[in-house]
Amino acid sequence: MKTYIWIGIAGALGALLRTGIGVLIPHETGFPIATFSVNMIGTFLLCFLVTGVVRKISAATHFQDAITTGFLGSFTTFSALSMETVLLIENGELVMGALYIILSIIGGLAVGLLGFHFGQKKVAE
Repeated sequence: MKTYIWIGIAGALGALLRTGIGVLIPHETGFPIATFSVNMIGTFLLCFLVTGVVRKISAATHFQDAITTGFLGSFTTFSALSMETVLLIENGELVMGALYIILSIIGGLAVGLLGFHFGQKKVAE
């Protein structure tokens, strides 16, 4: 039960931070930069933490789950990516929608690889 409470608390914090970033970053260009940014940051952090820091410090399972599933799971958002892409397409912005999907997939893979790379370096230290 303790694990679920920690996941819930961390999830609330991740959702609040994502919402705050969405408010702070204007999206007047039509490109959903706030969601793109949190997804890239969250992907990097998840890969970095899971590969390196969490393994190295042997954190308690409830702490690991709170950070990965709770905080980063609510901080990043596939549903917003999907909704924003559909809205771009519905508004006739096909190129922007395609660009958003392509950058999100390629960017996510790239920052994930970076996260794994730097996380593994942390383990080796």
